[in-house]
Amino acid sequence: MTTKKLFNSKSYNLLSVGSNAKIKKEGTNEEYIIASLSLMPADKVEGVNLCAMAKIAGCEGPCLESAGRGSMPTVIDARTRKTELYRDNRAAFMSMVRGDIFAFIEDCKRYGVKPAIRLNVLSDINFMPIIKEFPEVQFYDYTKIISRHKKDIPENYHLTFSYSNKPKYRKLFKPVWNTRFNIAVVFKGKELPETYKGRKVINGDISDHRFLDPAGVVVGLLAKGKAKKDNSGFTIDLQTI
Repeated sequence: MTTKKLFNSKSYNLLSVGSNAKIKKEGTNEEYIIASLSLMPADKVEGVNLCAMAKIAGCEGPCLESAGRGSMPTVIDARTRKTELYRDNRAAFMSMVRGDIFAFIEDCKRYGVKPAIRLNVLSDINFMPIIKEFPEVQFYDYTKIISRHKKDIPENYHLTFSYSNKPKYRKLFKPVWNTRFNIAVVFKGKELPETYKGRKVINGDISDHRFLDPAGVVVGLLAKGKAKKDNSGFTIDLQTI
């Protein structure tokens, strides 16, 4: 049975469940359903910046918010409305997120699968208080907030730190390379390197379910869309280093 038949995304106010969101953890019988929250990134909505490090990291231009269905007016409108709610009524927004998570957990119980949630598909918000409230849920995100590598990260939250070779960000990012956190790197070209900065590179384009990755690796991503022409330092051109 498809995910669309199992889960009606209209039953959630802010979260959505895609048609290919059902995954099985390799080597186990554990199955997960993925729910996600997509807002407008950086400062695309007036009065709020949901990606604090976007300018320093140089990822505003090559951001993938327009990839896939992201360029459709209905999708842009929906993301914008959610972002405006976050900006204008933070308490109501967080209450709706909690309500969606409760409903999603119950739906997962009903169908015998485990819940996994990515709250920052295009944003970089600190949802830590909510994540700690739901220890039975697997949360995961990419982040460019470098200071988070020093924080006490809950066991149910998998963070992948997103790298940029832009000089100021690269300098701030150095301590993360000495941790066991995984690091996502966007490469130009048609093939990923086998290693980068002494770490094994895995193909992050095969799946976006980062919480299933082994620890201590580089998650390699090939530049797509606007990122193919990026010269800010956000993407890594192996031919020039």
